[in-house]
Amino acid sequence: MKDQGPSPRKRTGGRRVRSRKKKRHQLGRDPAETTVGEPRFQVVDSRGNTEKVRALSTDVAHVADDGETAEATIENVVENPANPNYVRRNIVTKGALIETSAGTARVTSRPGQTGQVNAVVTND
Repeated sequence: MKDQGPSPRKRTGGRRVRSRKKKRHQLGRDPAETTVGEPRFQVVDSRGNTEKVRALSTDVAHVADDGETAEATIENVVENPANPNYVRRNIVTKGALIETSAGTARVTSRPGQTGQVNAVVTND
């Protein structure tokens, strides 16, 4: 399981011995890795009295072009600077270039955190 606690290494590079187990607020989760496909969402409890909606897969993007925003269908992922393998697996993350019905767009939201894909049309 992922860890959100202090680093297990010292500044000098040596390893620290854990004095206790992880607390609940230090537990991390695996990334959502939102794919292109039939919409699937997951509601996750977060700190405080709030919830996060993770998009596990989606085929709709809110695309902005010259101040106008419209819904467009996502066809595939063209480029993803986060990881080149994400292009082959059609995984959408922030900064990814996606091919939509409104043209090529760059994702500006974090679909695994917000549950939706917001994008801006690129004029290349």
